[in-house]
Amino acid sequence: MQLPDEQLRAGHIPADLYRQIPPGTDVRKVVIVQEAPRSYKGPIVLTLVIASASVVVLLVIAFVAQVVAASAVAVLSATGGLSYTINRASKKRELPRSRVRSGPVRSKHRRFK
Repeated sequence: MQLPDEQLRAGHIPADLYRQIPPGTDVRKVVIVQEAPRSYKGPIVLTLVIASASVVVLLVIAFVAQVVAASAVAVLSATGGLSYTINRASKKRELPRSRVRSGPVRSKHRRFK
């Protein structure tokens, strides 16, 4: 019981507090009020709420920007000012330049006249 908190929990009055009690006071009726320990629950919850709200705001901004861009392309393509296509990379394999034949292309099928 070296810490003041331990002494107070055990019902002992530390010497520095005992000296502050006025003479003639019944020590058995003295109530020592301690400040409650700090709770970190509030700041942690507040930090989590702010972080999740900022993520939600960024997602909403990205979604709105995508919708605005798509509608702008739709309006411009409908008016004939712009056309937009999405080309996906195909799995076709191109021959290297050294293997490409040069000269006329010969057809396997012969046409009869």
